[in-house]
Amino acid sequence: MKTKLFVLFLFLVSTSSQLLAQETDVFQKDGIAIRGYDPVAYFKQSKPVKGQETISYDWNGVKWLFSTEENKEDFKANPKKFAPQFGGYCAYGLSENHKSPTEPDAFTIVDDKLYLNYSLKVKELWKKDIPGRIKKANELWPVLESKTAKQ
Repeated sequence: MKTKLFVLFLFLVSTSSQLLAQETDVFQKDGIAIRGYDPVAYFKQSKPVKGQETISYDWNGVKWLFSTEENKEDFKANPKKFAPQFGGYCAYGLSENHKSPTEPDAFTIVDDKLYLNYSLKVKELWKKDIPGRIKKANELWPVLESKTAKQ
């Protein structure tokens, strides 16, 4: 009987932690935001740069990785300035009323804000009407924010 209860307990703990991990409003994999890329590097280097596990900062329920200590400190001072819009989910997908994961290379900076897309192909669709897509995604984000994404 004790063994069955213990197995049930482990199952419940495992299931609940998986559900909590999926309910974050930040795109993450294994608790790491935006596939481990440095959000500050998009602004400073105009390209995606992989962060390092040894240079991290926990914010908004997930771990963010950085390529330099300076980038980490800049992020800590103003995370909302550097964090991607819509929690790092695909901005185009949000404008289409769903959450989608993103790829680091598919990014755009508009009005000093970072937007990520599902793929380079989707980024091309996004670029056809960025202001309209941002407007629509902003309207839908409050409803979609707490919904679990299809990874």
